[in-house]
Amino acid sequence: MPRYAELIYNGFWFSPEREMLQALIDKSQERVEGVVRLKLYTGLARVVGPQSPNSLYSLAHVTFEEDAVYDRSDAEGFIKLNTAPAPRRPARRALVVVKQPIRPIKGKVSL
Repeated sequence: MPRYAELIYNGFWFSPEREMLQALIDKSQERVEGVVRLKLYTGLARVVGPQSPNSLYSLAHVTFEEDAVYDRSDAEGFIKLNTAPAPRRPARRALVVVKQPIRPIKGKVSL
């Protein structure tokens, strides 16, 4: 359960922690505006059409082709930075031994 919901559920509506989280949520939502179209089907809601004047998405910047918008050499440092710990990962992994076989769940499972 998310911390905010847990605080409310447990009766801490007037707690400083809940108020701090509320201030964080309010600040993060200041520039959120627009319209979202949803497709509803058997208990699911799928976003099919978000539109906002403050959107960070730009069709002019979503290409990896050769153009003036994206320089492939910009990604080189990012890739090196994010893969730096990768060579050390196998050495840190411990062998996991399962002593009992995993049994399938019987019946209907709801998420």
